[in-house]
Amino acid sequence: MSPARSLIKAGRSGMGAFRTRFAAIAGAVLLSLVAIAFARCGEWAQHVFLRGYETWHWAPALITPLMFVITAQATRRWFPDARGSGIPQVMAAGHSPTRSAHGPLVSMKTAAAKFVGTIAMLLSGGSVGREGPTVQISAAVVTAVHRVLRVPITAGVIIAGGAAGVAAAFNTPLAGVAFAIEELASAFEQRVAVYVMAAVMISGLVSLGLYGDYVYFGMVTQALPLHAMLVVAPVSGVLGGITGGLFARALVAQAWSRWPFYVAMRARPMLLALVCGIVVAATGLATNGLSWGTGYETTRGLLSGETAPLSFGPAKFVATLATAISGAPGGIFAPSLSVGAGLGQLIALLFPADSAGAIVLLGMIGYFTGVVRAPLTAVIIMMEMTDDRTMILPLLATALIADWVSAMVCHQKLYHALSRQFRTPVAA
Repeated sequence: MSPARSLIKAGRSGMGAFRTRFAAIAGAVLLSLVAIAFARCGEWAQHVFLRGYETWHWAPALITPLMFVITAQATRRWFPDARGSGIPQVMAAGHSPTRSAHGPLVSMKTAAAKFVGTIAMLLSGGSVGREGPTVQISAAVVTAVHRVLRVPITAGVIIAGGAAGVAAAFNTPLAGVAFAIEELASAFEQRVAVYVMAAVMISGLVSLGLYGDYVYFGMVTQALPLHAMLVVAPVSGVLGGITGGLFARALVAQAWSRWPFYVAMRARPMLLALVCGIVVAATGLATNGLSWGTGYETTRGLLSGETAPLSFGPAKFVATLATAISGAPGGIFAPSLSVGAGLGQLIALLFPADSAGAIVLLGMIGYFTGVVRAPLTAVIIMMEMTDDRTMILPLLATALIADWVSAMVCHQKLYHALSRQFRTPVAA
């Protein structure tokens, strides 16, 4: 090869490397801005709904079922890949990144529908979170930036975008990396790891700079003595694994079971959305609004040692399950943490002499792990969201026990099972 050709080839290689790095940085910055805007809109939507409930107490009886049907119908008809959490879609996209780069799973059209649909669900009192949707939206933003800059879109690009979404949504960079390893990537190569960590750290820095240095649930300093840990952790792990596994099993069955009941549910999606809306409205009215929205405020209060009605956990479980199977967009991360907090409050009744806030924390990680079956992510995300390092051993023990128990209740991991709905069969 002549020197001139070698120089041209080196120049093209250098330009390609520059575009790749620039796409990673630009994508991470942009997705952070979108995640912050999404968070602000979500908070506004919940505030508007609750203010409306205070003014017109019985309005949710009409508004919630109606909005469930409208949102589910619009999603099903025009944006089918925007339904549900968003994490299964990113997992499916990672299995065929070249095809997904120009497909609907991580397109900006789907991301916009996910954004609007999730806000609509919060405006109607749906028990949804924004964290799962942020994963899909972030993956779509990063994919779009790479497509504009004509940078090849690999599984690492999609995984990095999704992981950065977790970090930006919860302000938990380490949890973003852990979630990518445990859930989003089935084969985690070194090159992908570098990409993920770069995207997560950049998005975390942008979120930190614009949103401020905050801890998601505030600092939790309550702890348990060793003898209490040895009892409370197994109890929280077993109960969290059972209840979380039942929740996951219900969602998997609704997606795949051939039992006549589930087949009939899938055959009548609008009727299903209407019934789910009625259940969510009735549950919220019966608990004076406790089961609507993410449950963030109540959960934060329980972690700090405050009390809530004992119906909070069960009501939140019912509302979250009904919302999740309705077919409308919305995540289950934040609602699952709220259900776990309610479970922890019930467990604390068995141990009145010990710190209620610490037991609530164990209930949260037990149930959350039971649902998503990602114990490493659960431990890290709880540590980062509460800025608590003293509870790491009971948190880890609870998560491992819950993962084991949940696997016996629901053999399939939730997001992996749901992701199969979005995979395009490969032609032979």
